[in-house]
Amino acid sequence: MGLLGILVALALLVWLAFRGWSVLLLAPLAALLAAGFAGEPLLAHWTQTFMGSASHFLAQFFPLFLLGALFGKLMEDSGSVTAIADWLTERLGTGRAVLAVVLAGAVVTYGGVSLFVAFFVLAPMAEALFRAAAIPRRLMPATIALGTSTFTMSAMPGTPAIQNAIPMPFFGTTPFAAPGLGILASAVMLGFGLWWLARATGAARRRNEGFGDETPRPAEAQRHSLLRERAATACAFDPPEVHGGVRAPMALPFRLAILPLVVVIAVNLLMSFVVLPRMDTRFLAEPRWGGTSLAAVAGVWSVAVALAAAILVLVVVNGRRLPALRESMDAGANAAVLPAFSVASLVGFGAVIAALPAFALVRDWVIGIEGGPLVSLAVATNILSALTGSASGGLTIALDALGPTYLRLAGEHGIDPGLLHRVAVIGAGTLDSLPHNGAVVTLLAVCGSTHAESYLDIVMVSVVGALAALAAVIVLGGAVGSFSSLLRATGRGHRNEARRHCGEDLPGHRCTASDRHRVVSGRVVPG
Repeated sequence: MGLLGILVALALLVWLAFRGWSVLLLAPLAALLAAGFAGEPLLAHWTQTFMGSASHFLAQFFPLFLLGALFGKLMEDSGSVTAIADWLTERLGTGRAVLAVVLAGAVVTYGGVSLFVAFFVLAPMAEALFRAAAIPRRLMPATIALGTSTFTMSAMPGTPAIQNAIPMPFFGTTPFAAPGLGILASAVMLGFGLWWLARATGAARRRNEGFGDETPRPAEAQRHSLLRERAATACAFDPPEVHGGVRAPMALPFRLAILPLVVVIAVNLLMSFVVLPRMDTRFLAEPRWGGTSLAAVAGVWSVAVALAAAILVLVVVNGRRLPALRESMDAGANAAVLPAFSVASLVGFGAVIAALPAFALVRDWVIGIEGGPLVSLAVATNILSALTGSASGGLTIALDALGPTYLRLAGEHGIDPGLLHRVAVIGAGTLDSLPHNGAVVTLLAVCGSTHAESYLDIVMVSVVGALAALAAVIVLGGAVGSFSSLLRATGRGHRNEARRHCGEDLPGHRCTASDRHRVVSGRVVPG
């Protein structure tokens, strides 16, 4: 009965979420249903298991939701995103319209701009370029998706996307985990996506298809409550808040527009490999700080400081161009709340499921998948992200339930935790792009297209390309490791932190289960 309850609860969650019901209501209801099938205490699971896990997720990651949404809104209202898109349009022109849109999306999202903010800015840019180049409108969503929702979300080392932050507390990694494999995966996704789009564009020109309907199509669906509920779990930005605030009336020079993005990347890198490793953080082991370690919080700290620094630079440099700074900041802050709580509710649901006795059967099946820990981890994140329609939700559920197990298996097999990190994030960013995904629905609405017209191309650039990259990372990573030696010298401080929390530098200190690490061949692996 317990296993049947898990399946029924998951089916109910997926079906009603697809029909537009709020995850804030569905997740606890489905969790209690599963607990009821198993004969477990309902109120205890709701207040202790569900809420305990959801609140822990918010405590860890809400700063990133808040700062990310705020930064994205300020970048939009200051005109920075538009200025970057215009600059690339001028340099590449209509002859390379697809490349211009892809690069514009990649630059702004890798710099920390929210996915949904990018959608609303890039769609008009893509429409103008595609109309001038006689490229079909139906290819706009796939082109924007390639630049915003693939390699800059899951593969590029250092990306501030929330998906890249989630594995860090579980594996003790940084945003730059497995950098060599991340760059390789990015090249596979970008290369395959551009090849597919060039092929589709060429075929359309041979048919003399042209841009299509010249009459602008209504995109009112972007404000519909159904879309909002789906989108809330797909990205760290509440779509209606895109229309809040006041946009700058003046054009912004490119050098000022790109500066905050450079700050995000540079500060993230410095915090991860220079500042934090040199800090004395032994105080974190005290009970007042939760008895944690630098390895558990360094990644979140790095991204949070990077986004905060970029926000400060943006306000100082471009503050005069923001007509209503308070309104823009309010809209950005509000945009973080619904997505953070929606994903936290999914995490609470996953915690209840993982606490049920019947989940042992699911865990044993996943761990027993042929191919080793990397393959089973990829399968687990793929399946859960597909079912929830959320890369961040599926990834957190998988790691909450199985993260310690995979960390133990990594130690037994000599696998660098950085490789686990990269496989988990790329795996979560593949099958999440199913038709019910909120980002997909939003993108189609903004571009004035439909699933029938554009979804096949989205699948090719967002799913097939990502799966190819995931396979390459698993094969190469399993053969030669994660290329972490490239960063070992700069990561010495993290290894010293691991030693301190294993009692090597602090005799008598007792490690918690989440802090047990040892150093093997210059890598921090579970001990």
